[in-house]
Amino acid sequence: MRIGTDDLLDIATGAAFLGTGGGGDPYVGWLLAMNAIEQHGMPTVVEVDALDDDAQVITIAMLGVPTVLGEKAACGDDVDLAVKRLEQRLGRAADALIGIEIGGVNSLLPVMAAARLGLPLIDADGMGRAFPELQMTTFNVGGVSSTPLAVVDDHLTSLVIDADDAKSAEDLVRVASVQLGCSVVLSSYPMSGSDVKRTAVRGTLTLARDLGRTLARGRREGDPVQMLVDYLHTTPYYNHCRILFDGKVRDIRRETKLGFSIGHCELAALDGSDSMMEIAFQNEHLIARQDGQVKALVPDLICLVDRETGEPIPVDGLKYGQRLKVIATSAAPIMRTPDSLAVFGPQAFGLDEPFVPLEDICD
Repeated sequence: MRIGTDDLLDIATGAAFLGTGGGGDPYVGWLLAMNAIEQHGMPTVVEVDALDDDAQVITIAMLGVPTVLGEKAACGDDVDLAVKRLEQRLGRAADALIGIEIGGVNSLLPVMAAARLGLPLIDADGMGRAFPELQMTTFNVGGVSSTPLAVVDDHLTSLVIDADDAKSAEDLVRVASVQLGCSVVLSSYPMSGSDVKRTAVRGTLTLARDLGRTLARGRREGDPVQMLVDYLHTTPYYNHCRILFDGKVRDIRRETKLGFSIGHCELAALDGSDSMMEIAFQNEHLIARQDGQVKALVPDLICLVDRETGEPIPVDGLKYGQRLKVIATSAAPIMRTPDSLAVFGPQAFGLDEPFVPLEDICD
């Protein structure tokens, strides 16, 4: 399967939605992918089941503060070097690349890398959304080691890290990323084709593309937000979906701390009531409370979109006075298992509330 250049902007838009506020600016990923394709041609996209069980697969991603990711981006040589350093450490060349997350810039950075390196790209990832920390993947939950991993900055400073577990690797990489300017390219989670089949969230690249197409069609036909929700109801993962709130941003607090964008956003209802929704985030949106009552929380997706155009609004794009709709969707079933919740459920972010599926909260 091949994706066309016309698909890339749709993927970027869909990935901005699936990024739940984080993952970096997908428009930057679109620029990087377009430039690589112009120079090297379009990479082949393969389905998970097409992989040989013994294929060597590695991830490629950017890690850091979303605002900095947008400012520094990637030059291409850093992407090549990250893959090369990991291949050298493994003693084996990669047979295919896979995204670590489908949100934000990391949805299209693998397209760039696959084009530059002449490798196939797998239509899958390790989240079906975006998360702020390295250990928060279905790969890790499924027992795939995150290390060895390679980290490269924009000056081509590189290091290879081995760690006992993915959380330890995250802690080491986060310290390194802060010292390297809060934005690095990362190649990690070396795995076999059989590991991918067992642990990946499948079909997410094409799902992001179709989300983007749906929004584009909705803008032409007049109701992009409702058309987006209607499409989500037909998908295998995001079918529990609804508009939680229609409001105006009345307060936004955001700070860069420990390599993350941390804060909260408050919205006042537009229906004339006194109702208010507060959304807390750590790069990505974590929990939505309406008048103090929880309406959605991680790992389910909480997404803010422009109420007229449906354009997804990232955390670093939130501004006072914006009129937005809050959409929540269910996460992929593999993300809701007890083992998964132990890694990226509410308590992993310091929230006291136990996870309750969106469909059970709202019914």
